[in-house]
Amino acid sequence: MQDVLRATVHADGRLLSADPPLATLQRHAGGSVDGPLAVPQLAALARLALRLNIPLSRPVIAAGPSSDIDMWVRAQPRGEQIDLTIIEWRERPAQTAVPEDKGRSADLLASGDGWWWQIDAQLRFVVVDADDAGSDDAMLPKVGSRLAGWFRIAADTDGDLPILRAFAERRPFNGQRATGPDETPCLLSGMPMFDAHGRLTGYRCRTQPVVQYKTPDRTDDAPGLSLPMFGRRLDRALRQPLGRIIANAETISSQREGPLRPDYAGYAADIASAGRHLMALVDDLADLQAIDRPDFTVTIEDVDLADLARRAAGLLGVKAADRRIRLDAPDEHEHLMARGEFRRVLQVLVNLIGNAVRYGPEGSMVWIRVDQSDDGRANVTVADQGNGIAPEDHERIFDKFERLGRDEAGGSGLGLYISRRLARAMDGDIRVDSAPGQGARFVLTLPAA
Repeated sequence: MQDVLRATVHADGRLLSADPPLATLQRHAGGSVDGPLAVPQLAALARLALRLNIPLSRPVIAAGPSSDIDMWVRAQPRGEQIDLTIIEWRERPAQTAVPEDKGRSADLLASGDGWWWQIDAQLRFVVVDADDAGSDDAMLPKVGSRLAGWFRIAADTDGDLPILRAFAERRPFNGQRATGPDETPCLLSGMPMFDAHGRLTGYRCRTQPVVQYKTPDRTDDAPGLSLPMFGRRLDRALRQPLGRIIANAETISSQREGPLRPDYAGYAADIASAGRHLMALVDDLADLQAIDRPDFTVTIEDVDLADLARRAAGLLGVKAADRRIRLDAPDEHEHLMARGEFRRVLQVLVNLIGNAVRYGPEGSMVWIRVDQSDDGRANVTVADQGNGIAPEDHERIFDKFERLGRDEAGGSGLGLYISRRLARAMDGDIRVDSAPGQGARFVLTLPAA
């Protein structure tokens, strides 16, 4: 079997060309080359990539003539067609996976930022998805290098290593704590891969950045779990089931497994939306617990605000496209150096731009600009065309859980509070300039480098 398989799909859904294995799968599904793409999972991915007009990568499981087929598919829209590239194609006997195998895709598709990679049974990197990582190749592990040379694996609160237990039992793992080469804490998740004889060949994995904090020792006058420990365990207890709910609901609503009544697909989309809202609330509460600690600190370094603004806009591109909102970010040649923590500045900008997308009218624009003021401050301005904010509410919106009476879905009322606390921890601030009916301008200021 060749390492890479390719196919081309027309915007109207017809399969224009396909390598022989894909053509055979198409015929088994009841279709033909130059006919409608008959494999539901591939057709759904092609439609989504075309609608969003961005490249997408997904794991796909399809039923072949005599076996199940695990694929990693990349869909690249190009004008009136979509190019499908399959970087792995693994056939295995139908229904011979480990008992938990049904949920493994859900665990990994659970949302959030991060990047994908694959290791073999000897824990060596064999695939690294540089596009998902959003980093230069120099910042990624090299193919052939060992997992232990890139990540420092940490035991959980029970002294367990989920990744090693999963390897021993050939099961998916989730929530493996680790530290990358830049000392950034992260969580690793993975699903096992098998050959046609049921032998473990490696894992398809994901790295997601996390906010971690130090848990203080318990004192005699505070028996039981301390509040930070309770919050940490609650975070862990909620994240995995919420992730599975979101992933399964999105799979149903996108009809990847076949046609579905429109009202049922709509119900599933509502469930996924509610799940994402709860997941965002869990993230906000974890951040809140961290920044409200008296010993909370940030790492100060030189950062490029223009680059971070472009990155934040890129992360929210799909969300903006869904509402037909254009993000006007700084040009590639623009640069503005400031002092702050890369990860925290990006977090603040994602929140400010995300709010502008959420509260701006459909079909509007969000401007992101950078400039340096005469007093030696570096600024990022995020401006929208929304309803605006009354002057008497300019400080109130930075309070905990304050949403100015909004009752629509989305938002926890913590984002701006957390963002301002982070900005001030970096010797900066956030201010707002707005009036009813005139949109809002949020300005993040940091010391210039």
